[in-house]
Order: sequence, then structure tokens, then C-alpha cells
Amino acid sequence: MATALGLDFGTTNTVLAQAGEGAQTASIRFTSPAGSSDTMRTALSFIKDRHLGASALHVEAGQAAIAAFIANPGECRYLQSIKTFAASALFQGTLVHARRFQFEDLMEVFLKRLEAYAGDAWPMQVKRIVTGRPVHFAGASPDPDLAMRRYSEALGRLGFAEMHFVYEPVAAAFYFAQNLKHDATVLVADFGGGTSDFSLIRFETIAGRLRVTPLGQSGVGIAGDQFDARIIDHLVAPEIGKGSRFMSFGKTLDVPDSYYRNFSRWNQLSIFKTTKEFASLKALVRQAVEPDKLELFIDLIEHDEGYQLHQAVSATKMALSLEDEAEFRFAPLGQAAVKPVRRADFERWIAPDLAQITAALDEVLDRTRTQADEVDRIFLTGGTSFVPAVRRIFTDRFEPGRIETGGELISIAHGLALIGERDDIAQWTVPTDG
Repeated sequence: MATALGLDFGTTNTVLAQAGEGAQTASIRFTSPAGSSDTMRTALSFIKDRHLGASALHVEAGQAAIAAFIANPGECRYLQSIKTFAASALFQGTLVHARRFQFEDLMEVFLKRLEAYAGDAWPMQVKRIVTGRPVHFAGASPDPDLAMRRYSEALGRLGFAEMHFVYEPVAAAFYFAQNLKHDATVLVADFGGGTSDFSLIRFETIAGRLRVTPLGQSGVGIAGDQFDARIIDHLVAPEIGKGSRFMSFGKTLDVPDSYYRNFSRWNQLSIFKTTKEFASLKALVRQAVEPDKLELFIDLIEHDEGYQLHQAVSATKMALSLEDEAEFRFAPLGQAAVKPVRRADFERWIAPDLAQITAALDEVLDRTRTQADEVDRIFLTGGTSFVPAVRRIFTDRFEPGRIETGGELISIAHGLALIGERDDIAQWTVPTDG
């Protein structure tokens, strides 16, 4: 019987897994109103339900949350990419139908929905949970200790008496290491929605037992969501007033860029809608030189177009991973709804981000004094690893035959589950202040 549960609480998707006999692993399967799946989009929807009482909310998660949001425009509050707020001291909660939810409340609600969706497959007897955490959390000034306290509080509410935290790329490395035929120095590059993390690990088999020596970690709070922000900033923001001006006391001033930093983070639009900054944006319309653009901006926020925007950006990124040119389509922009995008332009937009990702890779190699030819295997995981410019960071430095992919969505959770069954789990665990 499995004794541990591996939890990959991801920015975009969440996966839970358990280990079985012979180092085999299996994902927990969830059955929601939207169907059955072994991965769950990290999203929540809240709708007032008069059948449950005046203050009660009907909650769905994952694809069911998306379906509820689409089916109930104006009535449904939709939150996605919850993890991006974990390490932010500025995030002190959000109002959902007049009820305030802190980060740990949102994480608890999400995981309890997953427990309900799992039904009898939920491991009721398991008391040890092994949860992944990025090397560096997303955000301008992330506080990892705060994130760990929030994680621990939420997981404790679900009844897990024993909690361990493991760096996400370390867990992915353990999953990949099951297929190693020889001792090896392994570099794992994990590209999530909010972070790009690297771990260099030495795997050796001594007396029939796998011994692992972590050599070093590095990371940066930049990944797929930042690439999304670049697309939005160049293709959408100019159509909704970025770079435009307004009149104030006889002077012509620039519309503050801060509005568009919020908008470019599509996963934070539902939070932006409830802020004082959004209220000030609405007040600015009557002073704007181009009021139509700001009115379109406000309409996009008030009509909760964040999910549709995400779909448009994701489709464009995917197309640019396959072709040199693609079309960005976002119907709410009206006359500007369709725009051509060249891969060369996209790569120019994300060049500063690629530079920071490359610097994080250099950091782990330099800190461990490891030359490129001393790395036996490079495992790339996470959806952003499919972006050609990201892949070139590795093919330009390492022999292509050493680079492997696979298990992009499950490797972390399954690695966590395997680590959870080991008696030397302490050597894998990231210390916390709790």
C-alpha cells in the first residue's frame, strides 16, 4: 500500500500521484462535471447558489470551473493560476461574492474539490504528502518562506500530518532517473507557467540501491506566463490605450503603464477587476485623448475576457512552435481581432526573458564547476520547453543526443510520489521555517 501522495500544484495544471509495486506510479484520476482526467487545470469558479443558502457558493475546479464560467457570464467569479500569488506579500486575499479568500483558503478549496472529484480513488489513509515547490517563486519580490507557510496551512487543513517539500526539478529528475542504465550526472530544466528551474544531480547505484547527490539548483521567476505577457503587450495593449494620453489640469500626460502590466498578466485579470487601480482607470476615461481605447480596455475586464485571451495567446504560441508565422485571433478586439505574428518577432519580444533563463542555467553550471560535456543527460520538462527559442538554449550548448523530453505534465508529481516512499526522504526535503 502506498504511504505517500505526490502533489504537483502547478501554475497551469495540477497532478497528484501515488507509487505502487516495483517503482510503478499512477496519477489519481478526477471525474468532474466536465469529464474525467488525470490532470486538473489550476482554476476555480464560484457561483452563488440559492439552493445552498444565501451566503453559500457553488465551487468547481479545473475544466469544470472553465465550463461554469463560460455558461454563467456575469454570475461566475473565475480564478486561475492561483500559485502565482503564493509568495507575494502584497496579495492579502481577494473578494469573491463579498467573501474574502486568502491564498491558503483558495488552495484548500481547490484541493478539496479535487478530493471530491477523485471519490473513492482519494487515498484516505495516506498521511504523508510530498509537494513540489519551485527553486524560485514567481513575482517581483517573492517570499519563499511565506509561500511555504501558506502551503503548510492549506495542506494541514486537509488532514495531512506529515508534509515534505521538494524542489520541482529534483522530483522530475527522480522520475527520469528510473530509466537510467548507468551512473549519470543529470540536468533537469523544468519550465512551468511561472518559473524556470534547474537542478544538477548525480545518480549512482551502489550495492543495488540508488544514491542521489544534489549538486546544485538555480531558477528564475520567468516562464510561459511571461511569454504570454509579451504577446499581449505587443498585440493587445496598444489597442486598449497603451501609449495613449489623457488631459489633466491643462497638461497632456501618458496613461500609466501600470494598468497594462496588470492586463498583460491574463491570469491576474479577475484580481485586477476588484482593485482601486481599476476604479481609477474607469475614472480616467473622460479625460482620455482616445477614450474609445480605454472603454474597450474596461469592457474586456468587466466581461471577464481573461480566459478567452489565454486561449488566443496559447494557440498563437503553439502555432509559432510549429511554423514561422501564425495568426493571433482575439475577437473582443473588434477590427483589430486578427493580427499576423512572425516567430522572429516573438523571439525578439522574449529576448530579455531568454537571457534571464540562460543566466540561471549558467549559474547552476558555474556554481558547481560543471562543464557542458560533463552532463550526461539533460531532461526538459514543462510546456514552455516546446518553444524553439527555449530549446535552442540547450541544443546550442549540449549534444542533442543527450537531451530528452517526455512526461511534461506528470514527471514532477510521479517523482514526488516515488520520493515519498523512500526511507531517506529527508535528504530530498527542502527545509522550511515551520
